[in-house]
Amino acid sequence: MAIAEFTIIPIGTATTSLSGYVADLHKELEKHKDVTFQMTAMGTILEGPIDRLLEVIRAVHEVPFINGAQRVSTSIKIDDRRDKQASISQKMQSVADKLN
Repeated sequence: MAIAEFTIIPIGTATTSLSGYVADLHKELEKHKDVTFQMTAMGTILEGPIDRLLEVIRAVHEVPFINGAQRVSTSIKIDDRRDKQASISQKMQSVADKLN
């Protein structure tokens, strides 16, 4: 299981507001029931098999183009741990345990 964090930035839009694009990205992510996602104020975190995560990111990357953006910049970070099972909640719990 891999975890990926990505940020998609539409460029060449008619407005500086991006919330409409973010809402459209969220709608696309909801279609992919086989991966877990968590949106944050600055990006989105996905959890699932690495090949599937890359497919989903590719699909989401296309959404701003479909909605009129002339250019899209996508940044991706991947944590692909192979020595043991990892998840978003497990990573957060590990930090919480160390805080207590």
